Amino acid sequence: MNSAEIKSILEEASSVAVIGVSRNPERASHQVAAYLIEQTHLDVYLINPTVTGEMLGQRVYKSLAELPIIPDIVDVFRKGEDMPTVFETEFPAIADSAAGKAWWMQLGIVNDEVAKQAQDAGMKVVMDRCIKVDYMNLIPEGK
Repeated sequence: MNSAEIKSILEEASSVAVIGVSRNPERASHQVAAYLIEQTHLDVYLINPTVTGEMLGQRVYKSLAELPIIPDIVDVFRKGEDMPTVFETEFPAIADSAAGKAWWMQLGIVNDEVAKQAQDAGMKVVMDRCIKVDYMNLIPEGK
């Protein structure tokens, strides 16, 4: 996917779910979620099945199925080898509205099997790219 396509995804989206967000402020998932909340136009939904309560001033959900909306972007912070399980577990919650949405695998995460499944469902797929870096570079004006 080229930069113009990624810019379009980011500009057209109004919401993002961050799967695998960590409470540890030194973890990339925490830093990216904080940036998305503080510096972008996106409504951010945090997902981690092992965390309860709030983080970064936001409610933490156990799964996509708990969200009050279907997010435009699903941004996943999980290892590439875990991606099939994450997709199998989370995708059913958005399956009926997946077309046109984006499944985003963070920097260092590539899984062609999941990419094909998401594309077959009509989703746009981004792999091995950081949503924070792309937002900063492609939409410099931020909010």
